Formats: sequence, structure tokens, C-alpha cells
Amino acid sequence: MARLAAPNALVMMTTTCIGLIELYFVAKLGVDSLAGVSQVFAIVSLISALSQGAVGGGVVSAVARALGRGQRQEANDLVWYAIAIAVPLGLATTAALLIGGPSLYTAMGARDASLQAALHYSNLVFGSAVLTWLFYLLLAVVRGTGNLVLSATVVCGGALLLVPLLPVLIVGWGPVPGLGIIGGAVGMLFYFAIGSLIFATYLWGGWGVLRPPIRPPRFSFRPIWQILRVGGMSTLISGTTSGTIAILTGFVGAHGVAAIAGYATGARLEFLLPSLSYGIGGPVGILVGTNIGAGNIRRAVQAAWIGVAFAAIAAEAIGLVVAIWPDLWLRAFSDDPTVLAVGATYLRTVGPFFGFFGAGFALYMAGQGTGHLQWPASGALARAAIGIAGGLLAFQFNGGLVGIFVAAAIGMVTFGSVSVAGLVLRAGYQPPWSKAAHPVASTVRRAPA
Repeated sequence: MARLAAPNALVMMTTTCIGLIELYFVAKLGVDSLAGVSQVFAIVSLISALSQGAVGGGVVSAVARALGRGQRQEANDLVWYAIAIAVPLGLATTAALLIGGPSLYTAMGARDASLQAALHYSNLVFGSAVLTWLFYLLLAVVRGTGNLVLSATVVCGGALLLVPLLPVLIVGWGPVPGLGIIGGAVGMLFYFAIGSLIFATYLWGGWGVLRPPIRPPRFSFRPIWQILRVGGMSTLISGTTSGTIAILTGFVGAHGVAAIAGYATGARLEFLLPSLSYGIGGPVGILVGTNIGAGNIRRAVQAAWIGVAFAAIAAEAIGLVVAIWPDLWLRAFSDDPTVLAVGATYLRTVGPFFGFFGAGFALYMAGQGTGHLQWPASGALARAAIGIAGGLLAFQFNGGLVGIFVAAAIGMVTFGSVSVAGLVLRAGYQPPWSKAAHPVASTVRRAPA
């Protein structure tokens, strides 16, 4: 698991850090630009979570279980199914954000200059959302085969090229004028396009364990349902996470643009935690899915427990550090006194409970491997209900920012606790077939997974 987790964690942390570096240079354009792009970043993080972790997790799970069962041709065809899912979902994302973006960002508290900044950035990023979906679903196919080294090479290698370009694209360099807030979006779209081309070349070039056909197979509903069933439940979890932050941003917006920027800067670290948990939990999902496919139930359960322990400890360590020294994080983005004060209040209130968040997300990834996500989904819904209801009460009864942040912390604890309860009960960890029902199972079961 450590061998798989190291490159996967590097991939997830790198993709998130690219966004944070972009935000760092956007902050140099002023508070309005920071607030506007921060609001869009919540939606960008949601789409990334849906494509990379939710639907992408369904692709990873389907490929891993097919290989665990020894059904190589089914795994090959799943490459085309991933593309068939990515294109319409990317077009749907574009349509939804181009039409509904103005109302959404206004509801989140954007006004005047910050609203204009949000719309300029959003229209470019989501106008080419197909590239985002293709990149992450092809990445998911490669991850499902267990090849996480290629993923790390593409993501991190692209980051080494992109990061030096971000300040040039955003603020300019010497005689080269910057593009402002859209500069980072231009760089990211180029990054996704090149990465998608590399993954496609790897898959169809025969460099890995998969050999997808040159032409698309005759599509059937079962593989699509297999991916979207896991992806749909995963979408619910990812959606409630980002949706809760987006709604709480609206509550915080009543306290001013600087308060929004402060909360968004603190909550940006919360967006980093899923990437960390995906980094650890992704290999857990691969190991769980492959071992369940091969009938190794005890080993699948062991992988889940190890993964949740790793994720909880790592997330809690980060939470405690920023709760004690919030300026280590906040001053990288702003020196505005209100931004620093609001961000510090958030981190000191919620940071000590980041471990529950890490545990919940690791079990969400393990649930993708089992194909059963009822317990993590229930925990995510409970977290959203508590966070939103508590935030609304604080807003209505003058509980202030502290009341909103306390509600967010309680919801985070609930998410982790309910998810762990499902693992204790071994929900979803049952053999998919008996030895008599599936003669291949006895052969695959002896093989290392």
C-alpha cells in the first residue's frame, strides 16, 4: 500500500498545489480578484472531485475488479467507456456553468468587481470542461491498472512546466503583459490537453497491461451502470463536501468581501485534504477492489483499516499545525487584517477535527473498491445537513462566524464517525461469488493482488 500510495499521494497533492500556487499569484491582483476566483475555485474543486474521485473512482473500481476477476477484455473495453462518459459530462458541465454561473456566484456572495472576476475566470475554465473530464477519467483508467508511477510522472512533470508559467500568465514578466485572472485558467487547460494526449498514447500504444481496441466496442448498459453506480454515490459525497463549503461561503458573505476571502483561504486547506486522502485512499480502493474481485475478503478489510489509519493521522497532523499556527498558511495568500482574522478563526475552530475528515474520505475510496458507498454517503449527507443547518442558525440568530465554523466542525466529526461505523460492520465486504459459481475465482485468489 505504501508503494502505491507514495506516487498517488504525490499526484493528488500536486494537482491541488497547482491550484494553490495559481491562487497565490491571483491574490496579487487584489482582494476582489482573490474573492472572485476563490468562489469559482470551490466549483472547480467540485468538478475535479467529481471527475477525479467520484466518476473517476467508478472507473478505477471497475477496471480493478475486472482485472481481479481475470477478465482482461472487459478491462480493455472500459477505456472506451471512460471516454464515452467523459465527453457528455464535460459538455453538461459547460452548459450548466455558462448558464447558471452568474446566479450561483451571486448567491455565494460575489458582488460588483468580485462577481466580474468570478465570471471571467469561470467562463474560460468551464467552457472547456471536456478536457478536464477526459484528463481525469483517462488518468483513472491508468490508476485502475495499478500503474501510479505514470500518473505521478505526467501530473508532476506537467506541474514542473506549468508552475513557472503561472506568474507570467497571470501578472506578467518584464515586457510580457499578464493576462490577469484568466492567465491561470489558460495554463490549466493547456495542462489538461497535453496530459490527456499522453495518457491516450500510453493506453493505445500498448505500453501497459491494457490493450484497448482501436475502434469503440458495441456499448452496453452494464459497464456504464457499473461505473456510474459507484460514481453516482461518490458524486453525492463529493458534492456534499464542496456544496457545504459553497453554502457556508454564502453565510460568511454577509460579513463582507474580505470575510469571504478569509474563509475561502482557510477552507482552501480543507480542499487540500481530499487530495491527501485520495492519495492514500486511492490505493486502498484499488487493493480492496482487486481483492474482492479475487475473493480475498480478509485482505480487503485489512487494506481498508490500514488506509483509514494513515489518512486520519496525516489529516489530523495538518489540522493541528494550522490550528496552532494559522498564519503559516494564511499569510501565503494575503496580509489583509480581516482576511487573516477570519481565516485564523476558521482554522482554530475546524482544524483539530481534520482527522475525521481524512478517515471519512479514505473510507469513501475504500467503498469505491467494494462498490458499496452507503455508509460514507450517509456520513456525508449528515455532515452537510449539520453544517448547513448550524450555519443557518448562526446566521439567523447572530451566532457570528464562530457559530458557522462550529457547525462545520461538528459536521466533519459526523462524516468520519459514520464512515468508520460502516467499516466496523464490514458493510460491502462480502464475496461476490462462491468458488463453485465462478471457477476462475480459485485461480485468481491465489495470485498476489
